[in-house]
Amino acid sequence: MVHPSPKSSAANPPPVAPIRLALVDDSELVRLGLRTLLENQPGFVIVGEAGSARAARELLATHHADVVLLDIRLPDSSGLDVCRYLQAHAPDTRVIFLTSSSDGQTVDEAIRAGAHGYLLKEIDAAALLRAIHTVAAGGSALDQTVTSRVFALVKAPAARSALETLSIKETRILALIAAGQSNKEIANNLGLAEKTIKNNLSTIFEKLQVHGRAHAAVLYTQKLTKILSN
Repeated sequence: MVHPSPKSSAANPPPVAPIRLALVDDSELVRLGLRTLLENQPGFVIVGEAGSARAARELLATHHADVVLLDIRLPDSSGLDVCRYLQAHAPDTRVIFLTSSSDGQTVDEAIRAGAHGYLLKEIDAAALLRAIHTVAAGGSALDQTVTSRVFALVKAPAARSALETLSIKETRILALIAAGQSNKEIANNLGLAEKTIKNNLSTIFEKLQVHGRAHAAVLYTQKLTKILSN
């Protein structure tokens, strides 16, 4: 008796888990707008929302979020403190600052605090959705407007010197980081193991004296600007 062959796993891919989101903003109207937008999109689950830093810490201590949309200005503290809290207590949770503040110093502090994205509230819905997917997949998302302001805070000669210490492979990896790619995507593009990419990233961050992907991406992008060509 001939039994039918089981269907291939490629024909029946496993279901993709939704991206779990937390919304932290002191404006109820902003939170309502974000919730309305995101709940109407497939692949997202809102695990909760908070209007203060204290409420955010309580929420995130009991509900796991893959990505937190976080404002800089909160009534009882700074969103930077919430970001640092997550770095210490929930390092797998990724943070996108969604704020109206485009001050270069604030952007730099956010990146150093461990943020994976920094976007202005003027962003359109499609771009926000792309950024969330990029960050959830392990990439970074930086608003073009605020990125240019961070450039002025980094000394060009020092940045050039650090970047020139990178090997060809490390420079290629850094370019793909700046393009927003995750470790898995970089590994596939370069034909390397994902573990190899992680090891190289540690070396790159140490050479550049940065705290994460977003800060490294800023330095690489700066290399391509007139700041470094002057």
